[in-house]
Amino acid sequence: MEQAKHILVIEDDPMNNRLLVAILTRLGYIVDAAFDGVSGLEKVESSPPDLILLDLNLPRMDGYEVARRLKHSDKTKIIPIVVVSSFAEVENRIKALEAGADDFLSKPVDQVELRARVQSLLKVKVYNDYMVNYQKTLEDEVNQRTHQLRQAFDELKNATEKIRQASLDTTIRLAQAAEYKDEETGGHIKRMGYYTAAIAKAMSLSPQDIEAILYAAPMHDVGKIGIPDRILLKPGSLDEEEWKVMRQHTSIGGNILSGSDSHVIQMAEQIALSHHEKWDGSGYPKGFKGLEIPVWGRICAIADVFDALTTKRPYKKALSVEHSLDILDKKRGTHFDPDVFDVFFSIKEEILSIRKTYDDPVSEEKIIAPLDQVQRS
Repeated sequence: MEQAKHILVIEDDPMNNRLLVAILTRLGYIVDAAFDGVSGLEKVESSPPDLILLDLNLPRMDGYEVARRLKHSDKTKIIPIVVVSSFAEVENRIKALEAGADDFLSKPVDQVELRARVQSLLKVKVYNDYMVNYQKTLEDEVNQRTHQLRQAFDELKNATEKIRQASLDTTIRLAQAAEYKDEETGGHIKRMGYYTAAIAKAMSLSPQDIEAILYAAPMHDVGKIGIPDRILLKPGSLDEEEWKVMRQHTSIGGNILSGSDSHVIQMAEQIALSHHEKWDGSGYPKGFKGLEIPVWGRICAIADVFDALTTKRPYKKALSVEHSLDILDKKRGTHFDPDVFDVFFSIKEEILSIRKTYDDPVSEEKIIAPLDQVQRS
């Protein structure tokens, strides 16, 4: 029989604390409670939980600082954090995500939504535990994750209209499992979804395909789950052998997503395999050229490079938007499909609005990795 999962509630209001503990206990979880930030950190240190529900307005240490400290510790950084707060404004949500939170629930908490979010993030925790415990047996790990992710995606395929938005959120959380290695806050995978959907809409693609790419694009780098940390997080350029390993994330992602009869997952498989192909045939893994590259891969290619240029990565500094657009402009007709490129620039203001909404801090710096390695993540 599977052991019950351990959840820690950090909430200073006694009534809210007791309510959350009671709900989670009825759902079969082992629940512990803390009433301020310092004691919450102490409980995590003494007995790390599988998931944390965290208020933002706490005595002694606020929730933002608690989240930052947990995510900066190797021992606790993979524990999912769900912020439960009455601070529902977008600024507070973004600040919480930047501090390390994985999800956000507004007070008063809906019990059905609480259960769904907790179950989803506990699945992500299981995936990350596997990643840590079985890093040395990479081939077995990928096979296991392929089976588990296919099961998860089959569940998404059977989702009804009523839970479609919840399904999108779950998809993002599953994609984010691969991003834990480089401590992504989730902004990249969200921006990829909205960038590509905006481009698809401007290309006058069907409403079904526009919605599908919104779901599928965040899974473009799911294959990173099979890339060792020493390569993914290396500060600087990769050598030839490391670069061969890094390129494998496209094939790993394709394998993970293969075999589904869902339109969204089939699109995600094509994206995972083709978003590093180039219009002139110099990309990978297949060296496809021009229209041989699926349109979804051509759309994701420019969105991914733009986001990689304008965000900080372990191996490079962030560039300004202006500098990034200048670099993209030089790659029209070589790296990027000219038609897709022109559409991207025609909706530049919409792209910048999306970037601002899900922004990470940006500073103007010289890039320290070759452009071909900008998309390592």
